Amino acid sequence: MKLMVVGGGGREHAIIKKLKENPAVETIFALPGNGGIAADATCVPIGATDLDGIVAFAKENAIDFAVVAPDDPLVLGCVDRLEELGIPAFGPKANAAIIEGSKVFSKNLMKTYGIPTAAYEVFDDAAKALEYVKTAALPLVVKADGLALGKGVLICETREQAIDAVDSIMNDHKFGKSGDQIVVEEFLTGPEVSVLCFTDGEALAPMVSSMDHKRAHDGDKGLNTGGMGTVAPNPYYTDEVATVCMDTIFLPTIRAMKQEGRPFKGCLYFGLMLTPNGPKVIEYNCRFGDPETQVVLPLLESDLLTVMQACVNGTLSDTEVRFSKGSAACVIIASGGYPESYQKGFVLHGLDENGGAEGVTVYHAGTALKDGALVNAGGRVLGVTGTGDTLQAALDKAYAAVDTIGFEGSFFRRDIGAKALAAK
Repeated sequence: MKLMVVGGGGREHAIIKKLKENPAVETIFALPGNGGIAADATCVPIGATDLDGIVAFAKENAIDFAVVAPDDPLVLGCVDRLEELGIPAFGPKANAAIIEGSKVFSKNLMKTYGIPTAAYEVFDDAAKALEYVKTAALPLVVKADGLALGKGVLICETREQAIDAVDSIMNDHKFGKSGDQIVVEEFLTGPEVSVLCFTDGEALAPMVSSMDHKRAHDGDKGLNTGGMGTVAPNPYYTDEVATVCMDTIFLPTIRAMKQEGRPFKGCLYFGLMLTPNGPKVIEYNCRFGDPETQVVLPLLESDLLTVMQACVNGTLSDTEVRFSKGSAACVIIASGGYPESYQKGFVLHGLDENGGAEGVTVYHAGTALKDGALVNAGGRVLGVTGTGDTLQAALDKAYAAVDTIGFEGSFFRRDIGAKALAAK
């Protein structure tokens, strides 16, 4: 089989490595891929949002199955375009990807169908939004409606921060048209949990839960990032909590999307807060999370391609989706200065020694090949994942590798998994 994976980050590298395990897979093309992905797939310099280029390539190369991984091409309708050619593609169509593409849509969906989430108000007028945040209870969360590279959510602890958030999104257009509408919602408290689910629009198979670490530095200090590390499973996500989530959030969401004429097929990501009043939805994503994928897929014992095909074909209820009982931990190695300005082009070292260590996998997120050497080419550069029977064993493996991998100015958090260990 010839496969095509759209995207070029750590998530896509994890997906490609897992797909390679199927003996029927002959070739995997990554569009555009990156320097490290090139060791596992044939990289093609076509951007993830170049839908015309993606569709033309898929047709010319007689692709048997496609995986569209990032949010942008999903929201733009990449799966729709591929299916029009008769190429089966894993991921939701555009009318279902709106569950991430518009926070206003997703909040209204939850309100209509009684799915637990934070109380909220929607604004398309900056003056009215400013008037509201000047008197609303603090803290507040201000969200740009559309996609904003994971940076369109601002937590405001003071009145000044709330006013600045509305101004920057709606008046200064910090996130472009994504901020034409905003959601202002109550601030929820409790442990956060990420749960990715395979679904074919009818049946739903949750993956192992995970815990993300968003802040740049130890002790949850510094700016929010796309994620500095993850662990799986999340100790706060007990069997009891999982049952509640399935009954009150997961299945109701799938049924709501079907009822709306927007059946969701692919990977639906639930960002949850376990509040004193029960689990509530913080956000939906229409795709695999990053870096959650880098701890969830290493624990998947079933064949990924088979599961993805079942999601496309509507046969998920007849397909086994099995995960190991072990744990996984991913530590992100980032460029100095991330998530703000950073320099690119520094040569990576230590990969040869640790890339093949038992129980350790290095996923490339922001790397490029320059004069035959791998260099950093993004903010989050590598995701170093360790697996083991226990979380501590997984963390020990990941950090042993991280300590010998790096490049000029690189940094990482040393407390990934600390909260999870303390919870046990």
